Amino acid sequence: MNILIAGGGQVGALLARRLIREGNAVTIVDPSPERCAELEAQFDARIVTGNAARVLALREAGIDRAEMVIAVTDHDEVNLLVAQIAQVESQARVKVIRLRTHEVQHWHDVLQKSGVHVDLIIHPETELAESIMRVIRLPGVSDVHEFAGGAVQLIGMSLEAGNPVIGRTLERLSADGPPADSLIAMIFRGPQVIIPRGSAVLAEGDRVFVLTSRASAAESMRFMGLATPAPLKRVFILGGGQLGIHVAQALEAQDVRVKLFERDRARAERVAAILRDTTVVNADGTDEATLEEEGAADVQAFLALTKDDENNIIASMLARRLGVSKVVALINRLNYLSMVQRLGVNTTVSPRLAAVDRILQFVRRGRVLSVTTFRDEEAEAIELLAGPESRFVGKPMREANFPKDTVVGALVRPTGEVIVPRGHTVVQAGDRLIVFALERMVPTLEAAVAGRAGKGA
Repeated sequence: MNILIAGGGQVGALLARRLIREGNAVTIVDPSPERCAELEAQFDARIVTGNAARVLALREAGIDRAEMVIAVTDHDEVNLLVAQIAQVESQARVKVIRLRTHEVQHWHDVLQKSGVHVDLIIHPETELAESIMRVIRLPGVSDVHEFAGGAVQLIGMSLEAGNPVIGRTLERLSADGPPADSLIAMIFRGPQVIIPRGSAVLAEGDRVFVLTSRASAAESMRFMGLATPAPLKRVFILGGGQLGIHVAQALEAQDVRVKLFERDRARAERVAAILRDTTVVNADGTDEATLEEEGAADVQAFLALTKDDENNIIASMLARRLGVSKVVALINRLNYLSMVQRLGVNTTVSPRLAAVDRILQFVRRGRVLSVTTFRDEEAEAIELLAGPESRFVGKPMREANFPKDTVVGALVRPTGEVIVPRGHTVVQAGDRLIVFALERMVPTLEAAVAGRAGKGA
């Protein structure tokens, strides 16, 4: 497939890397000659130096031949113009753009009324706010990802000192009687990503991902040694940007007392005018004395959501030291993610990974329903539809010969039944497979599900 990507930043580069790996012909347009030189050194792709808001630049990039157009530049105006130009200049079957403006819904309506068809408009702040709201009430839980319309949940948690599951093998845990529809699907141990087998031993500091049905989620967390969460009453937010405002408004709607810190006075005044019940403090939220004076030790959650990764990391570590049980940090630089988690900040959110995950479900093979990326692209959770042509259909799991370094965490039947598969479980056409894989195995897995021979299959 011919794919044109407008914008060669981190998101554009991540997408290009995946799409090239899967055999697509990718062209990247970026205005910076220096960045284009870097991209040419990294990728087997066509790199065009130019402003994607210019028709001539997109024509040079071959927009007339593009089957898919993805606009992820740093400027909303450029991304909107790319969509308009593609509507006229290309026959692209799929168009995707990223917008950061808070007017995203208004722009959706304008595009629709003007006849510009866009398949997906990504608004990272909305995606991240939803992610934060899923975990904010759950100390010890780093992530909650949903599959099959919410019927299946993937819960990430850190094993801290004193957790009773530490030192046990997965076989021993299984014998202790966990919920039948739950499974430990992945373990992050320092820089290592483990797709575990029964002999794997859980260790202090491990970040463990448990797959479970929604109905068994609370029981699964108790089984893994997590305490029942206390009611959420007070939350501190650092940063008065769009994300901080979105989360504060969501918490206000749930009658949670929120205090938001914004060091820029003019911005603090604007935020105070927007938020109805939130206390806005014009102060530096990375200052320990300020946090202590404002009562950080008594809050249930601290959210560091500024645009500055370093400030978010510092503030999060201060909040941990002050005893806050739930700390969330916004991290833009992907190479910081694993480091931040090793520093004890268990919950991180990344606008770039959120954008990439949403886009990939549009550009992967037709059987891919959703994609979730972990850390610096080291592992993925993929929701796949097993069609009648798949070589797994009609076989018991023990005979299906799934690729190495992959594990099927759950099957969801067309009836909605959630099954954690065992060796005798037979894959049926129409099943949703939720599969965990190391990044290098994803093309082989997708080819097998699609019924095509893949390298290493």
